[in-house]
Amino acid sequence: MTRLDPAETAISDGDGSHDFAPRYCDVRALTEELAAPLSPEDQTVQSMPDVSPTKWHRGHTSWFFETFLLERFMPEYRVYHPRFAFIFNSYYETVGPRHPRPQRGLLSRPGVDEVAGYRRSLDGAMLDFLDLPMGNDARFLVDLGLNHEQQHQELVLMDIKHVLSRNPLLPVYRATRDDVALAGGGAAPLSFVAYDGGVTEIGHHGPGFAFDNEGPRHEVLLRPFALATRTVTSGDWLDFMADGGYRRPDLWLSDGWAVVQGEQWQAPLYWTQAGSEWEVFTLAGPRPVVQAEPVCHVSYYEADAFAHWAGARLPTEAEWEVAAREHPVDGNFLDLGRLHSEAATPSGDTPVQFFGDVWEWTPSPYSTYPGFRPAAGAVGEYNGKFMVNQQVLRGGCCATPPGHTRATYRNFFPPASRWAFSGLRLARDV
Repeated sequence: MTRLDPAETAISDGDGSHDFAPRYCDVRALTEELAAPLSPEDQTVQSMPDVSPTKWHRGHTSWFFETFLLERFMPEYRVYHPRFAFIFNSYYETVGPRHPRPQRGLLSRPGVDEVAGYRRSLDGAMLDFLDLPMGNDARFLVDLGLNHEQQHQELVLMDIKHVLSRNPLLPVYRATRDDVALAGGGAAPLSFVAYDGGVTEIGHHGPGFAFDNEGPRHEVLLRPFALATRTVTSGDWLDFMADGGYRRPDLWLSDGWAVVQGEQWQAPLYWTQAGSEWEVFTLAGPRPVVQAEPVCHVSYYEADAFAHWAGARLPTEAEWEVAAREHPVDGNFLDLGRLHSEAATPSGDTPVQFFGDVWEWTPSPYSTYPGFRPAAGAVGEYNGKFMVNQQVLRGGCCATPPGHTRATYRNFFPPASRWAFSGLRLARDV
């Protein structure tokens, strides 16, 4: 499978037909490209319950197509292995029982080669299927499956970064360009852009793919607000740390302070002190912290504490979307030569960069929009069942595949999570 230019993978609605095959090949090939630097041992490790082994991601994304498309729409199809449904089902209770998530790292079988064989067999069957006429249900599920695999491509990088960081050898996943690794220059000055309040609409509408949690479009009332022109940087975070940010309970939510005390947090995840300086573990190995880069791998609790320290707050997801939708979806997305947040100086006609580098925490709880209804059948378990005890993040990050995110995209994680590529932007009332 060869990588294709995004222009060649567009879906045509001109005559109602959808040529999914080139896009399918492109997405599937990228997953394999992300796994290519890893040994079989690397692909089997599970470093914490929230992390999944790389080979599991490769198998699960194949199982998704097999279960929701081939078994449903191709009666002659026979599953690759009768027990793979138990191993690679993630959380679809209506499909059947599944292997416990915290124990995925105990599965030495199937091995990496067998998972690769599963993917090849599945791809052959899917390409045959994509040559057939498809109804609306099938087209939706193909599109959902491709976007689902793109989500797992980001998870592959999130998870393997955590796995490799726990190895005393601090292995390099993939070397990045020298000009990126220690990009110089200071961060853009922090300033704020004001936005009018009033009644407006948020949420997805119109053509194009969106997950069910992005709608329905609905009205919200906003008071006048202002958002920072850039995300918080590592240099800003060093100032927070130097002022006792991790030692001052007055800055923290009660639950957050309990986590800080229990986990002994003193800095963002992957930061370690080397003498008087700080280093950060990256997918290209450890290197000095670059002050101009967006700070990354901080929890919601840390983001909220920093905002209190800075005399500001975090933007709600409605404020973020209203501001971001006026800007192009440009930024530092998945690029195998970077794989890390990097400093960007806003300039020209686009003074604010909202997309890429780091997912931005909001204080908005992950919940349903008014009128939300989960999809019928098992795919209705995709998002709705997780709408509790999680915070919304917006904007995409340096591990998000290009073209995958948009202004209405709602990511979500529990407030103590740090292994995602997560950062923050400040907001103020006007």
